[in-house]
Amino acid sequence: MKIVIVGGTGFLGYYAMLEALRRGYSVRALAIDDINLDGWYPEEVNVGYGNVFELSEENLQEHFSGYDAMVYALGPDDRITPPAPAYDFFHTGLVVSCEKTIIAACRAGIKKCVVLNSYFAYFDRIWPEKQLSKHHPYIKCRVEQAERAIAAGGDKMAVMILELPYIFGCMPNRIPLWKDVLLDRFLNSRAIFFPGGGTNMIAVEHVGEAIVGCLEHGVHGERYLVGDENHSYSEMLEMMMSSLGIHKKIINIPRFAAVLAGIMINMSRKRKGLEGGLDARYLMRDILTHDLFYDPSSTAKKLGYKRGGLKESIFATMRACYPEKFKG
Repeated sequence: MKIVIVGGTGFLGYYAMLEALRRGYSVRALAIDDINLDGWYPEEVNVGYGNVFELSEENLQEHFSGYDAMVYALGPDDRITPPAPAYDFFHTGLVVSCEKTIIAACRAGIKKCVVLNSYFAYFDRIWPEKQLSKHHPYIKCRVEQAERAIAAGGDKMAVMILELPYIFGCMPNRIPLWKDVLLDRFLNSRAIFFPGGGTNMIAVEHVGEAIVGCLEHGVHGERYLVGDENHSYSEMLEMMMSSLGIHKKIINIPRFAAVLAGIMINMSRKRKGLEGGLDARYLMRDILTHDLFYDPSSTAKKLGYKRGGLKESIFATMRACYPEKFKG
């Protein structure tokens, strides 16, 4: 199998690439030139440069010619807070670009595609009363991305969707997003105040296995809920802090107080002309104060990915965020 990975020098694309090489596949990476690959990125990978958001379908088709499978590992993260309206930003970055890329890949003769999506789409399906896709532009766009990607594949390409939870791990020359969006604000505080819910989470190496396993075993139109361990946010934060040798008291914020804090966050963003992909008010009410737990055993069996190593991946994440704290 000859695989092209869109976003192949990014975090998840990198691990998909490593797993594909491990299984003996030929790999091409399509990426923007934002990172120095010298000395660490595998030389056998054919790296092509181009901005998917700007390339035409014709340009993309040229990049994909000669390959028979694709991984779409690209798009803005929900932890990004763009200028308002957030829906326009995430719709362009997640839906429009993905659909265009799949159409171009179909024309190039690619027969299989895995799109990396979010587990929020799963919870939108099983919690209709919360109206997650109505309240959160990011979640709405993830739902639309999956629908449009599957439709774009039609009867020419098998398109599979991987719905991913919290992911830990690191890669060379990139600082994990966890540092700026969460961890920096906690390091100098006496205690950590955080909502009392929890989430599924997984080590990035196993995401790479799931991606390639989905190319091998996936069925067109299927949504695969990937994950590993369920932990409360308090447990997650304790693992993060303890890896740095720091022990802080973690205090769970009651739901009503979390919602008030979310309203204040929204007001602050609005004054700056910003809007979160996840509305802070409803994020506190319907997501962070609940347990986003599930059993991924059936998906792990179908796609053939391993489990475990989460604590080690959290340690690696923290080491990549704060290398100075691990010296000596």
